[in-house]
Amino acid sequence: MSLPSVYSADKRNIFAPDDSIFVLKDVPQGTEPFDLFNRVLPIAGEYTKESVAVPGTQEPGYSAIYRNRAFPNGIKHSIVPSLKTYHDYFEASARYHADLPCFGYRKHDYVNNVSELEYTTFSFSEVNQMKKELGSGLLYLLNTNPYKDSSKYTSHAKIDSHRDNFRSFDHANHSFVLTIFSSNRWEWVLTDIMCSSFSITSTALYDTLGPKASEYILELTESPVIVATKNHIKALIDLKKSYPDKLGQIISIISIDPLLPSEGNLRKLARENNITLFDFDQVLSLGKIFPHEQLPPSPETLYTISFTSGTTGANPKGVMLLQRTATAGITFMLVQLPHFTSGRSFCFLPLAHIFERQASAFCLTFGCCIGFPRYGGNPLTLIEDLKIWKPNIMSNVPRIYTKLEASLKNATLESDSAITRAIFNKIFDYKMKIHEEKDDDKGNHIVYDLFISKLRSSLGFDNMDMVITGSAPIAVHTVKFLKAALNTGVAQGYGLTESFAGFAIGNGFDKKPGSCGPTGVTTEMRVRELPEMGYHANDRGGPRGELLLRGPQITPGYFKNDEETAKSFDEDGWFKTGDVAQISTDGKLTLIDRVKNFFKLAQGEYVTPEKIENLYLSQNPILTQCYTHGDSLRHYLVGVVGLDQQLAAQFLVEKCNIKPEQLQTPQDILDQCNKVEVKTQILKYLNSSIDSKLQGFEKLHNIYIEFEPLRLDRDVVTPTLKLKRPVAQKFFAEQINNMYGEGSLIKAGVGKL
Repeated sequence: MSLPSVYSADKRNIFAPDDSIFVLKDVPQGTEPFDLFNRVLPIAGEYTKESVAVPGTQEPGYSAIYRNRAFPNGIKHSIVPSLKTYHDYFEASARYHADLPCFGYRKHDYVNNVSELEYTTFSFSEVNQMKKELGSGLLYLLNTNPYKDSSKYTSHAKIDSHRDNFRSFDHANHSFVLTIFSSNRWEWVLTDIMCSSFSITSTALYDTLGPKASEYILELTESPVIVATKNHIKALIDLKKSYPDKLGQIISIISIDPLLPSEGNLRKLARENNITLFDFDQVLSLGKIFPHEQLPPSPETLYTISFTSGTTGANPKGVMLLQRTATAGITFMLVQLPHFTSGRSFCFLPLAHIFERQASAFCLTFGCCIGFPRYGGNPLTLIEDLKIWKPNIMSNVPRIYTKLEASLKNATLESDSAITRAIFNKIFDYKMKIHEEKDDDKGNHIVYDLFISKLRSSLGFDNMDMVITGSAPIAVHTVKFLKAALNTGVAQGYGLTESFAGFAIGNGFDKKPGSCGPTGVTTEMRVRELPEMGYHANDRGGPRGELLLRGPQITPGYFKNDEETAKSFDEDGWFKTGDVAQISTDGKLTLIDRVKNFFKLAQGEYVTPEKIENLYLSQNPILTQCYTHGDSLRHYLVGVVGLDQQLAAQFLVEKCNIKPEQLQTPQDILDQCNKVEVKTQILKYLNSSIDSKLQGFEKLHNIYIEFEPLRLDRDVVTPTLKLKRPVAQKFFAEQINNMYGEGSLIKAGVGKL
């Protein structure tokens, strides 16, 4: 039985039939696809804002299959038949938006180590030309490399045969692998789209991997060439020197930064280790002298291998993402998100992780200019860059948004001025009330928005229409506050590396924030019951269980890891996410747990810590981080928590009668917080917010407090800030034992264990 769809309601004869893998019929010969895209995309929210259950698809132990309401009778792969790869999308965009700015960056003076105060831009046509020159120069350098040994190294033989074999590439038979090791730079994205247009598979390293994991990735991929910023080059050469047998295939490094005449020793060190070293400008120049035609990929070409560090501390897994995977990821966003053509985005999240790559690819496709952080940019310089660039759209993670929330509250609701507090209390109450009444209502107000505009300007949000949040859950109160304080949509999405990042996203001005929205048009979903955890397909409010995904946006598997691939898919091709989700009655997705994240307490009760952590975080603005611990030898839970420094100090003064002069330094605040009598007060406050939402055995009975206990440098979280529970348990073993030694702080009847 067919369900109503956009196609069945189409009176303009634009949309492809339901059984087509494309969204639209192909454009007439000689017409640019974007003429059509701009008329009909994104599809109206009345169609895309929900998922629907497909009749007749529910099976014992599973929910029905859910698809986006716009196309419930089949999932889509791309917008039109003529655009089947990321290369196709970018080429079409570069033609159509030739004169629009494409990349924006702050020029850097390497001698004086200072960045210009204004942004410089490259147009789409300039970027497209540089892409061709970079690919041409790269292939020339590799083919003429004096250290290439095709009889010894498979990746070197692939360099020789690349031009002849590129048409047959897929995930099992791929090109040599190019590695990128850099912070966010326009050269990073240029290298990425160059690889796409020349059928070269890429991968990426990032700082938090460490040398052991970097060596593992370089050996596994047999990568012969690395494009890196200068600060990484010596370490890469030393890595080959330390592992000459495992990394002997590395024969070329391209420096993103200019190599100065004074850096001859670096070139010498490279030569001594059989590596040629050139800088980016030199490769572009060689590409002009020795032009090479582009080698376009097919949909099955292996686009990139994205390594995830995982949450167990084991070797990272390489997720294989195909050209069709990237195309589907772009298609999902084109169909469901606003297009900021001629607008600006800001590229802040690490490009080594797929979330930012999807966001950047989406922006490039519809003619949006990507702005990059200043040289050496970090969270402390983010606001400076935003104030100069003034983007329309940005993707980021919850911890950045919570810091913005704290900064805004400090200037408004917690201001020293009673008048300021009163004004903004009234403004925010008005905005939140309007936002809760219906979707897509910004609550514009001719007077109130004058105050809001000053807040926007203070953060560089002058032109910001929407921010996207992902990678981790975000508190509902944070979403509501930011929408009210900044007149900006806050859209929460969900995805994984295995799904080329986001496949589901909520409305930026949803009257009921908290969900990740419906599945997109390129992915179908269902849940598998987990009765041992209390999750069932017939649960009130919608089916709950392990989220399963299927469609062109999903990885075919893990690189050189058949065992993990086999474990991650069922016999019907469904990818097992490991996340526990609920699909609401209107088909919206909410993440509530992890499949493996449950354990049994001594009294036999099962506990799911991620659900508990998310609830504590969502209900307590003073909390910034939370790690819950328990095991079968203990009767209750303890937690390692992070507190907002300013709110913690305020709590100590107002609730614990501690004098401000006793809180002169951050350490003073922490010392007070970890006193048993003060900790007890804090814990009672935290538990009061979740009192009726958790069973008694699910509540924290003792806590250890820092401002940021779950940090990357401690290796207790992944680069995308997911908790590594086994590592965290080991790292905080002393604190955990001390908490159990103190006993429960909330229940007199529970003694020390």
